[in-house]
Amino acid sequence: MSTSTARRGRPPKGESQLSRAAIVQATLRVIHTEGVSAVSMRAVGRVLGVDAKSLYNHVDGKDGLLDAVAEHILATIALPEHTGEVRTDLRAIAHAFRERALTHPEAASLVLTRQLASFEALAPIEAVLTVLCGAGCPADEAVHLLRALVATLIGSLLREVNAGPTYGTTDVEGIARRRAVLENSGLPAIADAAPHLARFDAAAEYEFAVDLALDALAARLGRSRPQR
Repeated sequence: MSTSTARRGRPPKGESQLSRAAIVQATLRVIHTEGVSAVSMRAVGRVLGVDAKSLYNHVDGKDGLLDAVAEHILATIALPEHTGEVRTDLRAIAHAFRERALTHPEAASLVLTRQLASFEALAPIEAVLTVLCGAGCPADEAVHLLRALVATLIGSLLREVNAGPTYGTTDVEGIARRRAVLENSGLPAIADAAPHLARFDAAAEYEFAVDLALDALAARLGRSRPQR
């Protein structure tokens, strides 16, 4: 029996060790180095050293890759215990989400754009809806509030990721240069705000966005509760 005959039917080297978890990590490597737009079955196959066709045993094409990454991010959020206090619970969920999303910042936007169905991926959504409905919010209103809150969190995180390399709170020289440009812009409101516009404290900005969202959410909850 020839060597080629003996090996017939066996998966090529590496493919026998493929798993969904390995594929997710490889996809994250592509996203971290080249961005979400670079994700493809071929690109992930190259990272794993396998034929792209073998990935179809675990994921359904490029959309399957992106869904798997989004599910991974959501499934690994350390959701806090509910206290029964709306602001406390939603704030804790928001910070747990940021902590996990910043582990894979380039992939965070996938959480907002993918329609997921697994138990693990839906757990954070369940947590938020439980808080809102427990506060007396009707289901339809709770969904609107959930989507608005998630959009705020994702938007703040994307701003944080994109702004980080440009300016911040520790790059003293960069902040000074940016402030000088703004102060000499010829725009009065910009010049007055230059000391604040020139710096960016990511954690403080996220906290402000969360507070603002929770203020709006609390006001909306007050109007949506049935009147006695």
